[in-house]
Amino acid sequence: MSAVNDTKLNSAVFLLTGLPGQEDVHLWISIPFCLVYVLSIVGNSLILFIIKTDPSLHEPMYIFLSMLAITDLGISITTIPTILGIYLFNSREISLDACFAQLFFIHSLSFIESSILLLMAFDCFVTISNPLRYASILTLPRIEKIGLLFVLRGFVLTFPLPFLLKRFRYCRANVLSHSYCPNQEVMKLACSDIIVNSIYGLFITLLMVGLDSLLFFLSYVMILKTVLKVASPTECLRALNTCVSHLCAVVLFYTPEIGLSLFHRFGKGSPPLLQILLGYIYLLVPPLMNPIVYSVKSKHLRARIIRVFVK
Repeated sequence: MSAVNDTKLNSAVFLLTGLPGQEDVHLWISIPFCLVYVLSIVGNSLILFIIKTDPSLHEPMYIFLSMLAITDLGISITTIPTILGIYLFNSREISLDACFAQLFFIHSLSFIESSILLLMAFDCFVTISNPLRYASILTLPRIEKIGLLFVLRGFVLTFPLPFLLKRFRYCRANVLSHSYCPNQEVMKLACSDIIVNSIYGLFITLLMVGLDSLLFFLSYVMILKTVLKVASPTECLRALNTCVSHLCAVVLFYTPEIGLSLFHRFGKGSPPLLQILLGYIYLLVPPLMNPIVYSVKSKHLRARIIRVFVK
């Protein structure tokens, strides 16, 4: 019995979980994941290539879009290969250090994406409320400084998470309920008091997602106030249309993130399959859909993409 306990205490790996009860069709399940991975990489890389090579797209909105594409690429590259390993090769084991590194990148990149979406909301607000001063407000040096500040905010606040987890002994079952390593799941496997981790996790979630959500709300309240002052309904709709793609990106990002956070904290009796599917939506849908949404809504970007494929 002592040997068994020692094995659990010194376990050097976690076991990731695919869709429970579907082991016989893992190969078939891997096909949509492969498609999503390829489309996410190609779509975001294409966005970056077009924005970089076309000087007419070197504007704040497209710079923010390229930052969003880089973040989505990072999330896809750090998570989907692990998921594919489970379904293609039944490779469920992940070392503690690899797991901690993955959760660091997942959470830091998610926080950075939230910050970029907030910057894009500010871009929409300036475009609608003060178009004549747009170029003087959102200058390239200012965008670089704000972007760097938000990137550092995401990395610095997430940096303690792996070290807070590394100090624990893991004496419970080493099976995670996801195909990747979320912080909330990993810390539940520790046999130590996790109150510090729980408080810090809640703190950075409220500071990042909570604060950004509040600022989103205030931005769109101010946008609506500005738009409602416009006399013509046509001009009103045209102004709101500039923010449709951003609103779609916000809904795609925040809906599964908030839902998954609520499941981890309050959904103890919820079906495991629902939690797993919500985790997949949280990781896979925004990197896949963001290039599509912005390509459809942006005439200049759409025309440039068509030109690339026609050539």
